[in-house]
Amino acid sequence: MTYHRIIIALALLIGTTGLSAQTTTSPLMLSLDECVRIALSDNPTIRINEMEIERTDYSKKETLGQLLPTINFTGQYTRTLAKQTMTMNTGEGSMTIKMGMDNQHSTGFNASVPIIMPTLWKTIKLSDNQILQNIEKARANKLSLVNQVKNAYYALLLAKDTKKVIEENHSTAQLNADIYQKKFELGTASEYDVLRANVAVTNLEPSILEAENSIDLLLLQLKVLMGMDVRANIAPSQSLDEFKAAMYDRTITTDTALVNNTNLKSLDLQTDYLKKALNVQKMSWYPTLTGNANYMWNSMSNGSPFKNFKWNPYSTVGLTLSIPLFQGGQRYFRQRQAEVAVREMKWQRENLERSLKMQVQSQVDNIHKSLQQIESNEGGVKQATKANDIMQQSFKMGAASFIQLRDTEDALMNARLSYYQAIYNYLVAESDLELVLGNTHYVNR
Repeated sequence: MTYHRIIIALALLIGTTGLSAQTTTSPLMLSLDECVRIALSDNPTIRINEMEIERTDYSKKETLGQLLPTINFTGQYTRTLAKQTMTMNTGEGSMTIKMGMDNQHSTGFNASVPIIMPTLWKTIKLSDNQILQNIEKARANKLSLVNQVKNAYYALLLAKDTKKVIEENHSTAQLNADIYQKKFELGTASEYDVLRANVAVTNLEPSILEAENSIDLLLLQLKVLMGMDVRANIAPSQSLDEFKAAMYDRTITTDTALVNNTNLKSLDLQTDYLKKALNVQKMSWYPTLTGNANYMWNSMSNGSPFKNFKWNPYSTVGLTLSIPLFQGGQRYFRQRQAEVAVREMKWQRENLERSLKMQVQSQVDNIHKSLQQIESNEGGVKQATKANDIMQQSFKMGAASFIQLRDTEDALMNARLSYYQAIYNYLVAESDLELVLGNTHYVNR
């Protein structure tokens, strides 16, 4: 955490020095590993998930508190406005008697403790399951964040390599245009040749601007995912070629088992939750027993409520037994609903597992296809480079036209772009496969 904070602090320091300073100060170079770890440390979504786990833990402790005794201190005052009258017959007539006193004070302690509470016992297990669900949800969000950071980083590298390739082609086209301009001034080239060379330069400029815009947007997206200030001046320290070296080893050792898939784990936890909820419903048929105790003081007086106090203590202990007999069939139908929900989860899991296996197979196929494309495009780049060198020599000797030269230069540019695109496709497919399998080393299983 301290290391990540230092990196972010340096990035913010560089980013907030002003626009003029950014043009002269080198950006903070970050690897993919550093970007992912910063995102896992400071992304707001991850922090919210951690707080949600903490909140659920407090909720469990609240439920456990219901198993402990409850003690209250109470106080009550009652003023009699009209006393109750009772009439009695006597041998000489009737006699009327007023009962009660003006003031009644009552204060003391009462306590209750659950002794047999089957429903409450099962509810505690629901809290345990809820904590596990929140932990798995946090892991799922981390896996998703890692996937987003990786894909954004790879896309940024592709945009930078694309810009580099187009700029190199643009420089070559500009050199050709300058040569033809000089030849035209010497009378050895036509105006058509000059115009065509200039058009070749102009046609590449929009592609360079588009690549620059893509780089800016992807950098902004990466900063947001990392939870960094958008003014921070950062740049990737790696290239697509660096990731290519370990591709084949990782492909051979890839484990496609779904034991760590977060969707399956979440569904299993939900199923377990529903089973525990069914047990809670079943426990509602059982009786409950609670114990209670009171220790009170009473005082009754006439006249002023603030005088003539005469406190008399009394205390009681007892048990309360509650046996559910009939509730209009509510408990039965609630239990039936819970049973149906449990059976539904079985079919949902089967359908989800089938869908996930299809996704895994699709990503594995994409990885193998990308590897074949990389190998093919790598050979294509070599051939295009050789063809361009030959055409350059032929053009210098006057044995090739400018159109032929530009065709080979464009072919070399397209071959290099296809090569980098294939590497990018492989890396994205690998990242998406890691997301489905839940096997990334950045997140605990």
